[in-house]
Amino acid sequence: MNNNAIGIFDSGVGGLTVLAEIRKTLPYENIIYLGDTKNFPYGNRKKEEIIKFAEQNVKMLIEKQVKIIVIACGTATSQALDVLKKKFDIPIIGIIDPTVKYIEEKKYNQIGVIATEGTIRSGAWERKLKEKMPQIEVINKACPMLATIAEEGKAQSLEGRKVIKEYMRPFKEKHIDKIILGCTHYPIYEEIIRQEMEYDTELINTGITVSKYLEKYLKENDLENNQKNRTEKIYLTKPEKEFQQIAKNILNESLDIQAI
Repeated sequence: MNNNAIGIFDSGVGGLTVLAEIRKTLPYENIIYLGDTKNFPYGNRKKEEIIKFAEQNVKMLIEKQVKIIVIACGTATSQALDVLKKKFDIPIIGIIDPTVKYIEEKKYNQIGVIATEGTIRSGAWERKLKEKMPQIEVINKACPMLATIAEEGKAQSLEGRKVIKEYMRPFKEKHIDKIILGCTHYPIYEEIIRQEMEYDTELINTGITVSKYLEKYLKENDLENNQKNRTEKIYLTKPEKEFQQIAKNILNESLDIQAI
């Protein structure tokens, strides 16, 4: 048993969609969440910058004595995970491998991926998917505006709906019915995406695949916390006006948010 917290980081509010799923799957685990709002957005940054920010985030979480770190960010996973694993001894999990494992088990032959420009440019999703399933057809779509619109609390606005309509067009044209939400901000748009698609579509929430993967990892490595008096702390690198309200929409409660 290990009572230390699970550390989670993202560039902003999107990673709370992962936190929400970890809460459901691992209700007794302590959690420390770090939103790097000072450096948001990551999606249009150079790889070197993303690695630098990710390293800073890992160091801050290690200082909080976490037992494992979840990169709840598609961009940081795609461009920094390998570097972080080599540099730090602590277990670090990204959002790509657990999701690829899920898709491999389902034996899908075709899949769509929506993610930030940086993630799509890295080719990480397609590379990882084809390593496991050489036959799979991957249709990528960079969605550069979605994270920013979500971070501003405007996902449900006309602007949010317009960009979803535009970004979903290539998938509708090819009748793609399985889409990976490759940025953790994107589950915020799940209802809007479903409204836009004209047929049944599986939207793969990486928070769900990560939480199941994490549950198995903690159990296999004797890192579970079974005490019921759990704690949860939320830190931001810069105060963000809309963060509290968006967080409340995702988690259905107000949070005690602290600057770090």
